[in-house]
Amino acid sequence: MAGSTIGEIFSVRTYGTSHTSDGVGAVIDGCPAGIELDQEAIQHDLNRRRPGQSKLTTQRKELDVVQIQSGVFEGVTMGDPINLFIPNMDARSGAYDHMKDLFRPGHADVTYDDKYGVRDHTGGARASARTTAAVVAAGAVAKLVVPDVRFTAYVKSVRDVEATIPDEVTQAMVESNIVRCPDLVAAAEMEDLINNVRKSGDSVGGIVELRISGQEPGLGEPVFDRFDADLARAMMAIPASKGVEFGLGFAAVSLFGSEHNDEIYMDGEQKRTRTNNAGGILGGITNGEDVVLRVAFKPTATISHLQTTITKSGETVEFSGTGRHDPCVLPRAVPIVEAMAAIVTADHTLRQRSAHI
Repeated sequence: MAGSTIGEIFSVRTYGTSHTSDGVGAVIDGCPAGIELDQEAIQHDLNRRRPGQSKLTTQRKELDVVQIQSGVFEGVTMGDPINLFIPNMDARSGAYDHMKDLFRPGHADVTYDDKYGVRDHTGGARASARTTAAVVAAGAVAKLVVPDVRFTAYVKSVRDVEATIPDEVTQAMVESNIVRCPDLVAAAEMEDLINNVRKSGDSVGGIVELRISGQEPGLGEPVFDRFDADLARAMMAIPASKGVEFGLGFAAVSLFGSEHNDEIYMDGEQKRTRTNNAGGILGGITNGEDVVLRVAFKPTATISHLQTTITKSGETVEFSGTGRHDPCVLPRAVPIVEAMAAIVTADHTLRQRSAHI
């Protein structure tokens, strides 16, 4: 299966499935030697992503304890590939036996079958959100490659409930509630909404916003390897993601150029912009301002409502989803968005450094 690797210098290849493998993992190649790395540095972000952490998430019981199996000696990276493995402790492949011969609405079952002619029907296989545990582990390592860069993601909206986001957002503000929204009033409304949706057997989507602060200007290339293009590619690799926008994004279409352009000024010896409508990226290259992007996530595909689908033989049947699933992926998507951004940033930072040796 192609397409399991991201990055050119800081390269991450993920592996494993949700129910039919012993676990999931990531092999990182290109991580510089000499970086202090222990399990705790990775575990912090894995704990933010793991299932069963609140009433708003799937109740699958996974501790997601990472095993650093290579690439680190006496707590320091050695420059060789780093293998991170996260065991599956609560896999239940038998829970999917009744759907072996049908295609679940909203899932990749039908496209998997079209592409490969065979598929693992237990929990989505490589399309499962379980694989993002490996991404988060790799992202935690990437953050250590760029220690001066801050990645702060948070839930901006759930369905029609939208947060008012302050100019400065800290991770403590994000982690102060189970929705991971820094606006406490909106967070309470979001929690009520998700709870009501969960009780009704349905699901709901929303938007995660991310700010990348402290990255150096000049990251990215002006054509195919644009920094925003690589970020968008990474975000669209997250299960349930359906769209990405930067800066003002689609809202820019309602402005004149005179309103949208960010005026430039000198702040001491540093070039700055008075506004950040571009979201920190111009012509695919970072300008030193905060990179601001938003990722839209669809409602979780598995719901208990009765739906119509077909079997592999083409027979029309009624289907109701079962199992342990998030009624809203947004709270657990926050560390995944940060991890993807960290992997791309680490890769582009090392590429920029290698270009100026």
